[in-house]
Amino acid sequence: MSTGEPGRAENSGAAGLAPPDAAVAAQTPPRRFFGLSGPAALAGAAGVVAIVGLAAAAPIVAPGLFRPATTTIAVMSIAVADGDGQAAAMARGVASQLTDGLAGINNIRVVTPPESHAAALTASARPVTADFTISSELEKSEQSWILRARLVRTADQEVRPIASIAVDIREPDPQLQQTRLAAGVGHALALRINALLHDRPATTSAGTQAAIEQATASITQTSRERFAVAQTMLEKALAAEPDNVDLAVALAGMQLRGIQMVWYSPQDAAAAEAGATASLDRALRAKPEYVPVLQTACRFQTAINQFAEALVTCARALKFDPWNGSVLYAMGLSQLNLGRFEDALATFQQAHRFDTPEVSRWTWLLGAGWANLMLGRFEDALPWLQRSIAITPASGRPYLLVSAAYQLSARPEEAKATMKKALELRPGSTAENTPPPFKNASPIFVNGIERILQANIAAGLPER
Repeated sequence: MSTGEPGRAENSGAAGLAPPDAAVAAQTPPRRFFGLSGPAALAGAAGVVAIVGLAAAAPIVAPGLFRPATTTIAVMSIAVADGDGQAAAMARGVASQLTDGLAGINNIRVVTPPESHAAALTASARPVTADFTISSELEKSEQSWILRARLVRTADQEVRPIASIAVDIREPDPQLQQTRLAAGVGHALALRINALLHDRPATTSAGTQAAIEQATASITQTSRERFAVAQTMLEKALAAEPDNVDLAVALAGMQLRGIQMVWYSPQDAAAAEAGATASLDRALRAKPEYVPVLQTACRFQTAINQFAEALVTCARALKFDPWNGSVLYAMGLSQLNLGRFEDALATFQQAHRFDTPEVSRWTWLLGAGWANLMLGRFEDALPWLQRSIAITPASGRPYLLVSAAYQLSARPEEAKATMKKALELRPGSTAENTPPPFKNASPIFVNGIERILQANIAAGLPER
C-alpha cells in the first residue's frame, strides 16, 4: 500500500500491526500478524514523504541569510465573514489551539501578534517583533470548514502558503473540528519551520533531485522493480554526496520499506537494516532536531522491535511537530508491544483527533481497535476496526482482528464470516504465519496475541 493510496492496503506486506523484526527475518521466513506495516509508517509519515513535502516547500529564507536556533512567530486572528458568529467562535478556538501547540515546540517562540501590540504596550514595554506571522481565513461551505493559512516573513513581507485544511462540517463535536483544523495547519507549519531552521545548501544537484523524486514515486506507486531502481539511484546519489542528510534519510526510509515488504533476501534484509541504522545514526548526530530524521528513526526503531529506544526517539520528534500522526502511530505500536495498552490507546486516539496526515487515518483507527482488543474491550474494538476497513478494504489482515473481536464477544457466526473474508483476501494465512515476531515484546503483549490467535483458530483460521 502506498501513502498516497490508502485503499491499497494489501501492499502493506510484511509489517503487521506489530512492525517486522528484520533480525528474525534474516534467519527464518518472517511471521506476520494483522498487517499494519509500511502504509502507516510510510503514509505521510514516511521519512521520504516528509522529505518530499519539505522539498516542495523550499526554505523560506535564502541560504546564509537567516539560520537561528529558534524563530519567533505571531499568530494573527483568523479572518471570517462579517456577522458569522459561528465562524467567529470556531476561528477563536482554532487560533487558541494553534497558538498553544506552537508555543510548546522547542524551536519556536510565540509572541503577541502585531494587531495586539497597542493594547499590550505600557510606558516601559516595547513589542517583540516576530520573524514571521501566520495569517489565515476560515470559510464555511455546505460540506466543510475550510482553513487557509500562510506564512509571512516580516523582513520583506514575502508570503508563502502553508496549508488549506478542510474538516467535515457534519462532525457533531465542534471541539474536534477545531482540533483538526489547528492540527492540519500546525503540522504543515511545524515541518516548514523545522526545514527553515535546518536550511539546505543553496544548490541541489539534478541527480539528488531525481533520486529523491524517484524514491517518492516508489513509495506512492510501489512495485519491487520500482523499489530496486529507486534504491540504486539513492545509493549512487548518496555516494556522490555522503554528507547529504536528506539523501541518507530517504535511503533509510527506502530500506525500511523493503524490509517491511519482504523484498530483500534474509541476508540482504540484515544488511539493509544495518545500513539504515548506520545512516540514521549519522543523520541524528548531524541534525538531532530535524523532523525527517527523527520521524524516520522513530518508525525504523519500531519496525525492528527496538521499542524502548523508539519511544525516546518518537517523543523527541513530537517536541518539534506535536501533531505528527505518523510518529504518534509508531509510538502507539511501541507502547502496545511493551504491554502499555492504555497508553497505546490514548496515543492512537490522539492521532485520531489530530488526523494528520489524513492519508494515514486508517492506521490509528486500526491501532485503537487493536489496543481495545488487547485490553479485553471486544465490543469497543469493533467500531474502530470497521471504520479502518472501510478506508482500506483490500487488506485481509484487519479482518483477523475483527474476527477475533466477534469470537471473543460470543458472536461466533459473525466471527466465521469475517474469517472467511480474511482468508479470501489473504490466502495461505495460518496460525503459524500470522503472529508477529516477539523480540523485545512484553509477556503481557505475547499473552494478548495468543488469546487473539486462539480466537482466530476457533473462527476458522487454519493452524498450519
